[in-house]
Amino acid sequence: MTSYDLYTSPVPEGTWNVPMAGDARFSWEYHDGRDRLLSLYQKGKDKQWDAGKRIDWDLEVDPTNVAGLPEEFNPLFGSDIWDKMSQDRRDEFGRHQGSWLFSQFLHGEQGALNYTRFVHEKIGMYYPVNQDLAKLLAESLRDSRWDLPYLGMQVLIEGLALAAFGLYRDMSGNALVKQLLAYVMQDEARHVAFGRLALKDYYAELTGAERVEREEFVVEGCYLMRDRFKGREIFETLDMPVGECMACVDNSDMFKLYQSLLFTRIVPCVRDVGLWGDKVQAAYADMGVLDHAKGDLEALMRQDEQIAEQADQDRYAQELAARRHEVDQAIALGSGDRDLG
Repeated sequence: MTSYDLYTSPVPEGTWNVPMAGDARFSWEYHDGRDRLLSLYQKGKDKQWDAGKRIDWDLEVDPTNVAGLPEEFNPLFGSDIWDKMSQDRRDEFGRHQGSWLFSQFLHGEQGALNYTRFVHEKIGMYYPVNQDLAKLLAESLRDSRWDLPYLGMQVLIEGLALAAFGLYRDMSGNALVKQLLAYVMQDEARHVAFGRLALKDYYAELTGAERVEREEFVVEGCYLMRDRFKGREIFETLDMPVGECMACVDNSDMFKLYQSLLFTRIVPCVRDVGLWGDKVQAAYADMGVLDHAKGDLEALMRQDEQIAEQADQDRYAQELAARRHEVDQAIALGSGDRDLG
């Protein structure tokens, strides 16, 4: 069975071709300014990992509650819509919600293909790419200016994805989800750092008009990304009252907090690369995320590394304890045999 057979609605087979334009840029200056980029490259080589070995795929996942969250985290919780749903209907909604969420993680991070195995094996259902994400991907890649793909992909799309991964990593009650997200974040943090380093010096040299163009791109992209995680497609697929459901999402205190936390990586990064004009700050104030400008990206990325390394240590300790238990059982069994003799 191919992935196409598992989509909730048909998607075009083959590839989605996005035309790209731009110049190849070469520099004959090999000064020390490249050290930070080379350091990230070295980390990329050192931290390569095998998803088949590093992740314990035997861990179980409840497909009706993929992340293992309390139902209070559901934006429909407490509404008339939720109260009228049978348990079977709630379980169906939970499966679609998990499928939709991890499908969007997959579509936005096609380099992290262990999401494919997770969605395929543990949920068994895919959702098409969210249209807000598809629009930003296309606009980022089609622009002829070399920096726009970096700004759209490494700063906006991956910056928001990194924050979303972190939220689910920290809140999830499922061991496999926590492992998967911790290890993917270890990689994605380097991608965001690369975009930040690549753009910071370049943007310091922009003209006023060029900076305004980039800031307008950031504002539009951030509004698209804010709306990306509302899950409208779930309500449409399940033939639920879309308007009422979206109102529940918009008015949910939990979802408002979630939306705000999604910008913990983007806002300080945008500020750091120098796209911090009045229009950008006004947009972030409108979204209620301006205070995230005070965030320490370096500290967050160090924390991501530590959590992934701790996950390795925890799994190793569990495997060692299991082996010791097997040895103890074998010794006990051997002792029993000698006593009988």
